[in-house]
Amino acid sequence: MTPDTERLLREGTLTLEGRLVYASNASFLGAVALEGVTARCVYKPTAGERPLDDFPDGTLAHREVAAYLVSEASGWGVAPPTVLRDEGPHGPGMAQLWIDVDETVDVAELLTAGDERLRRIAAFDAVVNNTDRKGGHLLPTPGGRILGVDHGVCFSTYPKLRTILWGWRGEPFAEDELAALRTIRAALDGDLGRALRSLLSRPEVRATIARVDRLLANGTYPFPSPGWPAVPWPPF
Repeated sequence: MTPDTERLLREGTLTLEGRLVYASNASFLGAVALEGVTARCVYKPTAGERPLDDFPDGTLAHREVAAYLVSEASGWGVAPPTVLRDEGPHGPGMAQLWIDVDETVDVAELLTAGDERLRRIAAFDAVVNNTDRKGGHLLPTPGGRILGVDHGVCFSTYPKLRTILWGWRGEPFAEDELAALRTIRAALDGDLGRALRSLLSRPEVRATIARVDRLLANGTYPFPSPGWPAVPWPPF
């Protein structure tokens, strides 16, 4: 269950198994153990975050957790359980449940086919203003779900949505998607908003509220911004 998983990730003894060398920031594969329960996780220490021109230093782990909280509030469950740890082998940082993927699934084929399971991730990315949705950040699982990871560059106050999931641009949201957006909006006035204010700046939280209001008012998936690259490079 999610609360138990979050506690395991937050409080469990963390042992590193190796480094994820393809990541742009310091990222490690590890295992957390607590009260006889063990799980694999991704650990990203704040000290290993690469400075960026357009995001404040030392905030990427907080943004990963904020994205998970939005995912949970929506009911979509598109991000794996993600928490902040006060300590770890390389200091404080983010811990996220490791997700085993179905290696037989070709993400490029899912995109070409316009797989409906990607719609929610596209909507989620619009809410959190994800500036780096690459194909490698989409994880098809053996159970048939598709999850998204690597949400460290989200929640900018400027419109910076950059994604490979533009297949639904301009299309109306389905009723269940609108319902989820309304749920997010209500949560932003309550527990979710309070949680985000502990992770993000006040202007970033206000910008998130404004994005959700805009999505609900328009009722459609957004179009790319003319002043920002639409697709990340490389796209996978």
